[in-house]
Amino acid sequence: MSNMYETKRREYTQGGLRRADLAESPYTQFERWFEQAEAGGVSDPTAMVLATASPGGQPSQRIVLLKQLDERGFVFFTNYNSRKGRDLAGNPKASVLFPWHMFDRQVKVCGLVEKLERTVSEAYFSSRPRTSQLAAWASPQSDVIASREQLETNFRELDKRYADADIPTPAHWGGYRLVPTEVEFWQGGAHRLHDCFRYRYENNQWLIDRVGP
Repeated sequence: MSNMYETKRREYTQGGLRRADLAESPYTQFERWFEQAEAGGVSDPTAMVLATASPGGQPSQRIVLLKQLDERGFVFFTNYNSRKGRDLAGNPKASVLFPWHMFDRQVKVCGLVEKLERTVSEAYFSSRPRTSQLAAWASPQSDVIASREQLETNFRELDKRYADADIPTPAHWGGYRLVPTEVEFWQGGAHRLHDCFRYRYENNQWLIDRVGP
């Protein structure tokens, strides 16, 4: 096995983060950083690594897209029968991470996950491109499939079935909201002396602490 990974390192020199720089609300602070990431050319700034764990404690991660954000939390949509959906059904705690490497920044959110109202999921599903709607039906997400050809066959058959009709929202598909209990903002710093601040929600208010990098 190669040890080439040991030598892969760089300095983080894009600037620090101070308490005076932070908004009092993590949602406001997130929007500031998101706008900077988007304006700065970060590819897929809404992409977030979602971590869930089974009731037995086995963690699992995958990338999903942030679709809505307000002071109730971070919203994403997926297949309820997928591995992440099954994890959340048995253990409704999760974390997401936004890895904005271009700015040497990360945002981590931890909290509880709740399903969205069905009407909200249906409204979002109807706004998706038709091909994305078909894919939600065609793929038995996280389950074993025989081949790529089978997946494409499913897609073509559904395309034909709904050629002249609206595509309904699958019962197994919809949205989740991650309601934060803590949000961390990490800014890379030289000599591995990074800056990290954690927002914690306690007694109906957000408390902000600097934490060791």
